[in-house]
Amino acid sequence: MPEAEVVYSDVKFKRDKGNTHGSASSSAPHETTCSEVRIVKKQPSTELPDTQQQSESGPRCRVTSERAAVFVLSVLLAASLIALALTLYKNNQTEESRAVEKNLKGYSCTTCPVGWERYGGKCYYFSTNKATWTRSRDECRCQGGDLVKIESREEQEFLEQKVRVKMTPDKFWIGLTDSETEDTWLWTDGSALNSSFPFWSKGEPNNAKGRNPDGEDCVKMGKRGGATDLKCWIDQSCEDPYRSICEKPV
Repeated sequence: MPEAEVVYSDVKFKRDKGNTHGSASSSAPHETTCSEVRIVKKQPSTELPDTQQQSESGPRCRVTSERAAVFVLSVLLAASLIALALTLYKNNQTEESRAVEKNLKGYSCTTCPVGWERYGGKCYYFSTNKATWTRSRDECRCQGGDLVKIESREEQEFLEQKVRVKMTPDKFWIGLTDSETEDTWLWTDGSALNSSFPFWSKGEPNNAKGRNPDGEDCVKMGKRGGATDLKCWIDQSCEDPYRSICEKPV
């Protein structure tokens, strides 16, 4: 309840009495006293005690801090999700690019002449007629190419799969020979065989001289039903007739 303040005050009034009978005598002044009592109500203070102000401001500060923390965490979470999405997108694009590149390696298109097949940056021709190694090479040259030079495991895999289907059961000449120096195997462009990935069949090369005293100085490839670990190279007499594989750049 509001408090009240009591104020007491006394007021005195002095008044002279006049001469009513024409007498010159004067009389003493007349004194009157008035008393006043006032009650003043005190207005309640609008200021809160320090403890109450602290109790009211405290929760507000805590609420503000909690909201700020939630906001910061939300921003960090959103940034993490965006970064994760970008990473997944890039990985997906990389995998798709690799898949497209892999498919294009074996894709045949009009950049190769009719009857030729494309793989990577080369065009390949699998002959249908049989001839000696030298004659087969001449036929490849007439078409702007040469007997095939195998330069990678991927290329060997591509050719082995093709030959496996096309064999009847004839094998195919490739551009590898040691006719100049025995056991020094060279490709038709004069480069040496890379010893890190030879694909000789088991027991080859053996330079057998049963049918030809000059031995076996040229190489054919192919194995019906597929070769184990792609190993299907066999040395053969260069005078025997076989089909052949020609190649030329796209």
